[in-house]
Amino acid sequence: MDHNELMALLRLTNESAQPNINALSFRLRNLDAMALNLKFFGYELAKALAAGLPHRPDLAPAPVGLKSKPSTQADMESDWAAYWCGQLNIPVVFHRKIWEFAFMLQALWERDLLKEGMRGVGFGCGTEPIPSYLASRGIDVTVTDLAPDESAGRGWSNTNQHTATLEHAFKSDLVSRELFDRHVRLAYVDMNDIPPALRDYDFCWSICALEHLGSIAKGLDFIQNSLDTLKPGGVAVHTTEFNFLNDQETIDNWPTVLFQRQHFQSIAERLRMLGHDVAELDFAIGNKPLDRFIDVPPWEHDMTDYVRSNWGDGHVHLKLSIDGFPSTCFGLIIRKRA
Repeated sequence: MDHNELMALLRLTNESAQPNINALSFRLRNLDAMALNLKFFGYELAKALAAGLPHRPDLAPAPVGLKSKPSTQADMESDWAAYWCGQLNIPVVFHRKIWEFAFMLQALWERDLLKEGMRGVGFGCGTEPIPSYLASRGIDVTVTDLAPDESAGRGWSNTNQHTATLEHAFKSDLVSRELFDRHVRLAYVDMNDIPPALRDYDFCWSICALEHLGSIAKGLDFIQNSLDTLKPGGVAVHTTEFNFLNDQETIDNWPTVLFQRQHFQSIAERLRMLGHDVAELDFAIGNKPLDRFIDVPPWEHDMTDYVRSNWGDGHVHLKLSIDGFPSTCFGLIIRKRA
């Protein structure tokens, strides 16, 4: 059976627009509806849990001894995550992207790097609010992303995750235009070939970018190479995809690769051998309801405009299926040797 014949069997209708009656179609034709049921019940649970979180208007930053770790429901319910969400003017919702923002800022704060006069460089920044927030604190920031022509070729522009100009990084609710222009600059950078001009920063970061460099090996090399941008004792914070359920198979040599426990252990050992400090690796993935909710396609950008306008307000998850592999975010914290 060739591909076309198989696809004909999977169609919902035959050439006469009648129900496609065959054993394979009969078994599989309700899978999409079942996926939507799963998705939206999970989203409703996430919304209900977020609505039940206490109002915490007077929080202050506090040390928690943050480790290198995956995102969890407990993290998102914590005071430290709520504090950083408040700093970014975003609600606490159970979304892994928001966890990444909070993780990165908590890691830097615990290392006394969120203060005026510091210098930071972000890789693959896209439209994230971090540069504007850092600028509001008097920190000089270099925002980097792929050049627009390369981004379009890799599909990033289509998902609105690419910084074509500094306008995409400016968030007026976080910083004045004057402060932003004073502290933030844009550089087009290929993360597989970091230019030597990027040097002597106090910290660097990337948020779910290094899994898009072409392979697991390239992602791990980037983590090590990113330390070249730092002063001695500088700090790198990187988040990426974590295939937490399958230790035998994963995705590699693809536009989005999935790292496993062994890869984080390997890069930690490599960096420690070079004298760098890697925050303790904690692989606990949580055991609360949203830790066990694994979102599945279709994603919001895959929906029709009509369906998106009616059902596209969800998209709240800590874990999701990527090419069939349950995945979540994992954050690494590294201090360059002094």
